[in-house]
Amino acid sequence: MNKPFHFKQFTIQQDKTAMKVGTDGVLLGAWVKIETEVCNILDVGSGTGLIALMLAQRSNAEVIDAVELNADAYIQTVENFEVSNWGDRLFCYHASLQEFADEIDAKYDLIISNPPFYTSTFKKLPKERAMARHTESLTYTELLLGVSKLVSKKGSCAFIIPYEEESSFIEIAKQHKLLPNRITHVKGTESSVIKRSLLQFSFFEKQIEKDELVIEIKRHEYTPKYIGLVKGFYLKM
Repeated sequence: MNKPFHFKQFTIQQDKTAMKVGTDGVLLGAWVKIETEVCNILDVGSGTGLIALMLAQRSNAEVIDAVELNADAYIQTVENFEVSNWGDRLFCYHASLQEFADEIDAKYDLIISNPPFYTSTFKKLPKERAMARHTESLTYTELLLGVSKLVSKKGSCAFIIPYEEESSFIEIAKQHKLLPNRITHVKGTESSVIKRSLLQFSFFEKQIEKDELVIEIKRHEYTPKYIGLVKGFYLKM
């Protein structure tokens, strides 16, 4: 799994970090709705820089920042940014979300996060250093608090989480005045259970766009909807 992962317009080196390229990150980066007026984007818990690079490919945003606490993942992200076609638009900060939210005055038009990438970074730090700098994991409450501070009044934020955590995540988001605007439930096959929830929030109450995404018809035979979503990225689609 340490081999580079080649996409159509960029390559992800993943030898330095435990956060490998996975379906969740690709789904989120392809699914999130990017408004035409989005000028700056923040990726929380960059891992390898995958999602930030996908959004650089998909958007005309002038600035795409990432924040990553784990030292190895931070280095990996920076390296992947520098060799991409969009290195002048991409920047990664080595910090926790809480530190970043306290120190940065900027507001972002779009914030995106695959929380498991971020949470797992803490387990890579030596225990003493991790505890000295922060708690052992980034809870959804901390994540949504930080995001609510950093997202612009007219902006939005998007996440992919386990389906069984959807209702509690939405409730926590509401405590920070973030309201769900888009919800997509992800299933491996038509007959399988829902595994993931793709969620996009803003400070505005809108009619929620709800749908379902099935990835495979059968093993290695993908649904037209899934292909349509990710074909701009995967080499074999």
